[in-house]
Amino acid sequence: MAVSNSRGEETSTSQAWNPRLALLVAATFFMEFLDGTILTTAIPNIASDFGVPAADVNITMTAYLMTVAMGIPLSGWLAERVGARKVFCFAIALFTLASLACAVSPDLTVLTLSRILQGAGGAMMVPVGTLLVLRGTPKSELLRATAFLVWPALLAPVLAPLVGGALTTYLSWHWIFLINLPLGAAAFIAALSLVPAGAGDSTRRLDWLGLLLTTTGVGALVVGLELATAHPDGPWAAISAAAGVCALAAAVLWMKRANNPLFDLGVFSTRTFRAMATGGFVYRLTISSVPFLLPLMFQTGFGWSPLHAGIMVAAVFIGNIGIKPATTPLIRRFGFRAMLVFGSLASAVTFALCALLTPDTPQALIFALLVCSGAFRSIGFSAYASVQYADIAPSQLTSANSVSATLVQLAAGAGIAVGALLIRIFDGVAAFPTDQAGPFRGAFLTMAVLMLFSTADSLSLHRQAGAEVSRPGQARAEEQPPPPPGAGHVQPR
Repeated sequence: MAVSNSRGEETSTSQAWNPRLALLVAATFFMEFLDGTILTTAIPNIASDFGVPAADVNITMTAYLMTVAMGIPLSGWLAERVGARKVFCFAIALFTLASLACAVSPDLTVLTLSRILQGAGGAMMVPVGTLLVLRGTPKSELLRATAFLVWPALLAPVLAPLVGGALTTYLSWHWIFLINLPLGAAAFIAALSLVPAGAGDSTRRLDWLGLLLTTTGVGALVVGLELATAHPDGPWAAISAAAGVCALAAAVLWMKRANNPLFDLGVFSTRTFRAMATGGFVYRLTISSVPFLLPLMFQTGFGWSPLHAGIMVAAVFIGNIGIKPATTPLIRRFGFRAMLVFGSLASAVTFALCALLTPDTPQALIFALLVCSGAFRSIGFSAYASVQYADIAPSQLTSANSVSATLVQLAAGAGIAVGALLIRIFDGVAAFPTDQAGPFRGAFLTMAVLMLFSTADSLSLHRQAGAEVSRPGQARAEEQPPPPPGAGHVQPR
């Protein structure tokens, strides 16, 4: 049963853990994350069909990613005002119908507009879906819940090139969008039965200035990151990114003094949540660069075919899946701090080892290294996804969720942009003049150093950080006051 608290937030009175709801939300996440990057392999075909340069098709990816990032801040308020169930179901319907519009688009303009609508649906699906799962999950089950929600972010970037390439090669690029129709219809029907109903708070006011500053800032940052990747030589990437930072700074100053701010920035006073915005942001940035750097190094540096490179990168996927059943037991056994330190440090080591790979390195050894990289990646993702909510009060959950979802989008875009920037830097300084893979080696080594920042940040966490989630029984026992002297001792008659 769901009720609304004083802030208009739907909460579960029974706090019943519902794996089916978590699986449904994870499936919608997978659709959204996959559509963010799957078009990459289809760009030449789309350009040929529409009679436009291939570079022009990049606007469809930028429009989608920008809409998702800019729409997330509004989604939290909508969930409180209208009700999370209504917003989530509407988001699935909008995403599905927009996918159909993308598939039947007659030109690039219509495809871009359809992608914007698709991004609007995705912007509501991800944070509102997460909110639905978190509100119905007691902290003792939070690790299990987030284990469902993490895998789409892990798998989608790795599978996107393979899925997109297969659909484009054997069918057509239209099927990249048509495949969402049966999936979206099934998800919509399932949502109607699985998502608990709950009334929103019709009196909840919207912080218009906070929304304007936040969405402008996030949008400008996303555009700056995209321009830094696609058009690095011009000044517009730096100008857009600087404008985004200024707008977000203004948003923070405004929300600190507003009576009804868009976000409750008090969430950053919680150390375990702040870890997501510091070390966690760097972790996601560096990890997000791997699906971008590896295929390029294998093809450009080693001279492999796209298929050969794609099969090898799939080893990361195997590592993600293989370690997943063990991530929750590992966190429960060793705690968040130990697993965050291990995950980031081990990932840094794999980055450094990737920099040492050559075309003559045995294929089995490369495959084993990437499997390990995927496993360490999965451990860190799972730990950060859970620890960020470990000490968040129920009244702050909506704000924490929206802020986290926004930072995740920015980190993913920053990972690709920073990776591309590092390749250009090392190529420009000719650090490896006779090595075709040299710029990629420099990029991987730099990413390894960046990852150590995440390790240092995790080391600063308290040893028992997030213990209510990682070790609920032990945490409750430690909170109990010691028994008074003589308690439990039976006096003789």
